[in-house]
Amino acid sequence: MTKPLVAIVATGGTIAMRIDPATGAPVPALSGADLVAAVPRLSEVAALTVVEFANVPSAYMGPAYWPDLARTVEGLLARPDITGAVILHGTDTLDQTAYFLDLTLTGDKPVVVIGAQRNASDPDGDGGRNLLNAVRQILAPGARDMGVTVTLNHNINAAREVRKTHTNNVETFNSGDAGFLGSVDEDRVVFARKSLRRQTLPIPAALPRVDLVAMVAGCDGAQLRHAVADGAEAVVLAAYGFGNVNDALYDAVVDAVAEGVTIVVASQLSNGRALPVYGFKGGGSTLRAAGAVFADDLSPDKARVLALLALPITRDRDALQAFYDR
Repeated sequence: MTKPLVAIVATGGTIAMRIDPATGAPVPALSGADLVAAVPRLSEVAALTVVEFANVPSAYMGPAYWPDLARTVEGLLARPDITGAVILHGTDTLDQTAYFLDLTLTGDKPVVVIGAQRNASDPDGDGGRNLLNAVRQILAPGARDMGVTVTLNHNINAAREVRKTHTNNVETFNSGDAGFLGSVDEDRVVFARKSLRRQTLPIPAALPRVDLVAMVAGCDGAQLRHAVADGAEAVVLAAYGFGNVNDALYDAVVDAVAEGVTIVVASQLSNGRALPVYGFKGGGSTLRAAGAVFADDLSPDKARVLALLALPITRDRDALQAFYDR
């Protein structure tokens, strides 16, 4: 009996690292083919084709890689013989890459982004288990039309909602208020829900420059002003609470908007939406009146990902707000 074919796309990260004997620290060392070969049970459930896209720490991953990665995965999924794709990735930017893919891939075949919290030299490494679970998920009934998912430690998360929440625990990725999509159990894959907040945007010929500036106590607005002077087309503010900043940063926002720079306000908090509530100078209500867009419940990082794709479509504040409200 012919086994279903699953594509494995390797990009690097801890899952592809081993301890360097000279330094005692994990470094990139393994290819995607090496990782597949280390999990013999994979061949029992599927046939595999491996694409070596990159082998970089996930801190290096970003807009310079994302469009080509999305096109690579799109091309693989266009093949009628491929059932789905697993993306091997480092965990630091895994949720951002997954969200970019979710926003740009057009088909309904399953795509699962995985990583590992422990490198391949660790006797209790989690990479092999996550890889096997991802392939099992792709082959499970109901796996199609779920969007891009992030599946580690048996838990299935939607790309839009997932966040990394712990520096080293294997139970690091969760979806906060939204909850898991399901789980990969020993006997079968259980899907409990679908994400209802998905949209698809085209990949532009060139991504705009979108910076991220954090609100901190005593902020003087200099970082935002520098970003504007240095050519940022949009800036995401990692604001407090509902989406609040102090008076100095508010003044910098007003000046940035006057210069045609898009300002997106996201909350630094893990749960809840950024909303234009407070009316003091720098409160969300005043930021919205100044022309800012609010990122709803997206993290600042993911608010930036959406801006990279939405900004080439429109610079109109209300039209941009509609992308964040979907």
